[in-house]
Amino acid sequence: MSLKKAWKHLKTVHAHRREVRKNCFRMGLYWQGLTHDLSKYSWPEFRIGAKYFMDDQSPHNGERAEYGFSSAWLHHKGRNKHHLEYWMDYDVKGDHHIAGMRMPEKYVAEMVADRIAASKIYKKDKYTDSSPLEYYMSKRDFHVLHPDTRELLEKLLLMLSEKGEDVTFDYVRKEVLKNK
Repeated sequence: MSLKKAWKHLKTVHAHRREVRKNCFRMGLYWQGLTHDLSKYSWPEFRIGAKYFMDDQSPHNGERAEYGFSSAWLHHKGRNKHHLEYWMDYDVKGDHHIAGMRMPEKYVAEMVADRIAASKIYKKDKYTDSSPLEYYMSKRDFHVLHPDTRELLEKLLLMLSEKGEDVTFDYVRKEVLKNK
């Protein structure tokens, strides 16, 4: 791992967390904003992030390209409840296939904040309020999500695309999280 890549990765993690924190605070999710993605500073994640740092995409993709999987991603998604993959388990009905469990609304809201931040970091000046929805839709058919979680996530990403951050964050704060 080069020191230059490690420094760039650290700056990217800081910028990402700062953006998520700002977004979460605007939705009233103060604790989640403060604690978002702290596992990225752990050695299993930071080491890989620094080694495979890329300016325009997740370093997990570099590790996947080399090994066929990302150990850092497996570590990360198992510790951060705002990732839909955290909520996958065996369905207790039917054939016990892997299914998406219903995510609490506060984590869906944090996921939206995370997707906005990641899109801004990677797309830079090409970012628009439609970027998180476009990214999600490009992978939609591969996501294993509970139907209620999918409905809320898509509603919020569409609202963001059509009405912007102010309206979306206000809606989350006043309607989605109002009694939580």
